[in-house]
Amino acid sequence: METWDAITSRRNVRRFADRSIPADHLDRVLEAGRRAPSSQNNQPWDFVLVTERWQLRELARVWRGGGHVAESAATIAVILPDAQEARVRERDRFDAGQAVMAMMIAAADLGIGSGHSAVADQAKARALLGFPDDRYAACLVDLGYPADRPLAPLRRPNRRPFDEVVHRGRW
Repeated sequence: METWDAITSRRNVRRFADRSIPADHLDRVLEAGRRAPSSQNNQPWDFVLVTERWQLRELARVWRGGGHVAESAATIAVILPDAQEARVRERDRFDAGQAVMAMMIAAADLGIGSGHSAVADQAKARALLGFPDDRYAACLVDLGYPADRPLAPLRRPNRRPFDEVVHRGRW
């Protein structure tokens, strides 16, 4: 798939086919996250890949809207340092967002759907995933092959109109 096709095909997938993702495809998605740009090349993230069904079901319970995680083929927990300084915490979150988008585009390039979820219950996430006390789970990225229709460029995406969003030179 061309890069533009991967970008325009990517959509939030919430229903997944009962089909595993090859290990080399998961590694490619994770590598895309690892290679994402970060402020001062800080690379604050760690990724925890979950593929065991029992663990996915439990992981789905860390956020009230995370039911789709339970049915995913794999989910990546994005783990960040629990920085106290607001500036550092904001920088790390921005960097994590870039890593997440890189992983989602890499997944779309392979025909793998993705979605995202917040993490409300940090204690449950920590107990389940084993990350250190000085870190927190910033978000989850669930992956799987779409149950309804394969990924393809969206002709009419549900987005604000281009001319409403883009301002040239001034607002």
